[in-house]
Amino acid sequence: MDSVWTNRIAAGAAEMHSSAIRDLLKVTAQPEMISFAGGLPAPELFPVEEIAAAAERALVESPLVTLQYGPTEGFGPLRELLMTWMARLGITVPADQVLVTSGSQQGLDMVGRLLIDPGALVAVEEPTYMGALQAWQTIRPHYLSVPLDDQGLDVDALEALLAAGARPRFLYVVSCFQNPTGVTLADERRRRLIEVASRYTLPIIEDDPYGELYYEGSRTTPLAALDIELHGELRHVVYLGTLSKLLSPGMRVGWIVAPQPLVDRLVMLKQGLDLHTGSMAQVVAYYACRDGLLEQHTPRLRDLYRERRDVMLQALDQTCAGVGGMHWTRPGGGMFLWVRLPTELEAEPLLQQAVAEHVAFVPGRAFHPDGGGGNTMRLNFSHSNPTQIEEGIRRLGGVILASLAL
Repeated sequence: MDSVWTNRIAAGAAEMHSSAIRDLLKVTAQPEMISFAGGLPAPELFPVEEIAAAAERALVESPLVTLQYGPTEGFGPLRELLMTWMARLGITVPADQVLVTSGSQQGLDMVGRLLIDPGALVAVEEPTYMGALQAWQTIRPHYLSVPLDDQGLDVDALEALLAAGARPRFLYVVSCFQNPTGVTLADERRRRLIEVASRYTLPIIEDDPYGELYYEGSRTTPLAALDIELHGELRHVVYLGTLSKLLSPGMRVGWIVAPQPLVDRLVMLKQGLDLHTGSMAQVVAYYACRDGLLEQHTPRLRDLYRERRDVMLQALDQTCAGVGGMHWTRPGGGMFLWVRLPTELEAEPLLQQAVAEHVAFVPGRAFHPDGGGGNTMRLNFSHSNPTQIEEGIRRLGGVILASLAL
């Protein structure tokens, strides 16, 4: 019976592999496990009462819209609200250029379907977001990896590749507090990147799920805003946003901001995927945000996550500072930090030992499109409380020291 179907699976689909993070969630669901693996928001800060009140208002004030099919582009009032939200960042576009998606992950899937042919070249940061690689794996692109440092994407390296003749379909970047490293593209590099994109007509997919989660200073200007500043319109950048990290990932409400000709094609593509993002989620999100929930709630997230980041950094300093060749990032926001282990250690076998000690992380190899990163790992600090973070880093440090002693 299996061969009836397996012999008919498309070539790209036959090469699919499961997400390392989703697989780890099965293990980390055990109550005794301290997990730094998933990119999960803190559940104790979900605005449950506010969302419940918004759901009640939606069903009382707009029951037919909430329960009926809706336009593919998204619920009109929500698109207007998102347009206003983007304008405060300098992304000044009409609501017609805002398309509501089923989480920003669907935006990545749609961009891949629209812009990538099998074997086409796509430029990505190295390391890059695992979910983007998974979204595009059935299309089987080739990847042009551009290195990162503590200031974000190495724009000089990108320009050298373009000058040498590389012509990727687009560049994909997580522009703030990058997943997985936690680094942010520096302001001067942002401007240079937009200039380089303009010179080489390089499209940029800007994924920005963490930009509001800054713990020092102020909100970084999105690449999309700089594109508009330079050209007077959105020209080279497609912007992906989401409410998953700010309100609730379970609502699956994200959005794409794109030049109008691209939006029109994305709408046609989405019609064949799901007709439209769930009406109830959209209307509830609108009512929740209409009265200022994002402005009220985001500072609470920043305060809690700043504390947890600081606890994790302090625990690493106390536990692992003396380990030669071991380094980690010190992100100014977001949900992750990135650890580079001594060269003689591999993260994947280390994970097996860590799970035996009831602590988990994501090995870094999964974030590298062409291999590499075997001695790296991603740690999430947003989901665990300070006591769990301290104990989890103590266990992890013990596993690392024990492995070095072998």
